[in-house]
Amino acid sequence: MDADPELAAALGVPPDDLGDLLEQFQHDTFEGRRYRHLTDARRGLERGTAIVDGEVVHGFPSIPRTLVLDPGIPEYFDSRVTVEEKRNGYNVRVAAIDGDVLGFTRSGYLCPYTTAKVRELLDPGAFFDDYPDLMLCGELLGPENPYTPHDYPEVESARVEVFDVRHRETGTPLSVPRRRELCEEYGLPQVPAFGEYKPEETPEALREIIADLDREGREGVVMQSIDGTHQLKYTTSVTHRADLDHAFSLPFDYGRDFVFPRIVREAFQAVELDRTRGESRQRAQELGESILLPAIETIRAVQRGETVGEEHTVRGDPDVIEALLSHLRDQGIELEIGSDRREDGQRVVSFVKVAQATRDNTRDYLEGKLIDE
Repeated sequence: MDADPELAAALGVPPDDLGDLLEQFQHDTFEGRRYRHLTDARRGLERGTAIVDGEVVHGFPSIPRTLVLDPGIPEYFDSRVTVEEKRNGYNVRVAAIDGDVLGFTRSGYLCPYTTAKVRELLDPGAFFDDYPDLMLCGELLGPENPYTPHDYPEVESARVEVFDVRHRETGTPLSVPRRRELCEEYGLPQVPAFGEYKPEETPEALREIIADLDREGREGVVMQSIDGTHQLKYTTSVTHRADLDHAFSLPFDYGRDFVFPRIVREAFQAVELDRTRGESRQRAQELGESILLPAIETIRAVQRGETVGEEHTVRGDPDVIEALLSHLRDQGIELEIGSDRREDGQRVVSFVKVAQATRDNTRDYLEGKLIDE
């Protein structure tokens, strides 16, 4: 293809290198338009970077994690820190291309469900009329979503909360005060905030915040410099256990790279936050149960001939739901529909994303297949 200097500049590569870079992008179609997206980071570009009609939508950067509050936080930040809740949902970016509001998943897919939900729940047309070069970065959460369902008492079905506003093409963030100001002005929901602290004060403040979030079954916090350029995350013990519970309920679909870091996080958290050996022993018992019990139940379920996988419920316009199911199947995901009904003109579908590796391997081992270790 001919070099496009403007596109090359937007992607941060010399024009002569543009062709090689574009070969790393995956091609897909959404609402009749072709687009490209990166499912892995390449050449300094974040995973999820997309190109739609020649316009670049920058991916969201990976946020580093600290295993210890002190000295992790004071060593990372050199100025005041804002602390906000890390919500348990899935990462979405919202951008307007040629006036169309589009919803991107973390990997850069244009998802029909995500797009419909951000249009419905955020109604960001006025925002993009005034700021077409910006993108909203948020979390789509609630019990009814096709990727990461999680119950929040205040969310009945689905909700989008903004945690960042960035320049669509460069990924440069707005400052936290400016982001909050814009979200308030345009009525865009934001993640809950816990306040601002000096770096040396933050660890002590977070001990209480993390303890409260842990008791409430919530995920954790994201810390951010006031200018928005530096971010750091820290998660609760209940989240580590829930992740392990989920992973070991599908033991052949989640590997060491998912499991090991969560055990390490718990070990460091125990050393820093547990006050007695009894607390650490209780933590160890709960962690062990989150690993072994779900695996046992899954093996028994396969033994009974039941389907194993991730359960989801989605609600929306019938055409949107049909497009979502097709989108998932196009990615090679096997779906088993549990129920499919209409409520108040909306289609409500409960389904299981079948964990094929866990199902097949568990069945084989139950039938006597040997394992090579």
